[in-house]
Amino acid sequence: MFRTTSDLLDSLSKYANPDMKIKRMVQEGSLFRLRRGLYATTRNISSYLLAGVIYGPSYISFETALSRYELIPERVYACTSATFKKNRSKTYKNDFGVFEYRDIPAAAYPLGVRLAEENGIFYAIASPEKAICDMLYIQPPVYSKKALEDLLFENLRIDEEIFRKLNYQDMQYLVPRYRRRNLKLLSALLEKRC
Repeated sequence: MFRTTSDLLDSLSKYANPDMKIKRMVQEGSLFRLRRGLYATTRNISSYLLAGVIYGPSYISFETALSRYELIPERVYACTSATFKKNRSKTYKNDFGVFEYRDIPAAAYPLGVRLAEENGIFYAIASPEKAICDMLYIQPPVYSKKALEDLLFENLRIDEEIFRKLNYQDMQYLVPRYRRRNLKLLSALLEKRC
């Protein structure tokens, strides 16, 4: 399903110019470039399965996870994932779409991540509670609970009814690992709602 350039060069060594053969395979549509040095052998792969292969370690989060859990009404354009210790955002564009990666703190990274399965293949995705925390981490800071509610339910368009059904204890457990004002306000908001 996935092949590296070196793997392809080894298997195509009988050709006079294996690099040219790889280029022709991409042009013919029998090989799909994911990023430099990495290819897919089929077009029928979900972006959820590709995200962790293209750049890692990473897990699906932010807008993509929020949309999947129907916490936001919009369908998302890019597949967004969380990484750690990369110190920058990264974007890849290929035949399968746009893949965006954003850093979160290392202390928060491994918590609240689930394994999901699609067609017998597993991928990592944030829980709904974790996706909200990740999303708040990358937002500009707000300075009051009211402003946080506006950010959550007006700007990010998080469904308030679904939000009320989330596990507040899980979010409270995650909050201190981010060390951001928005998450501290989330903790205060959750205490008020309990």
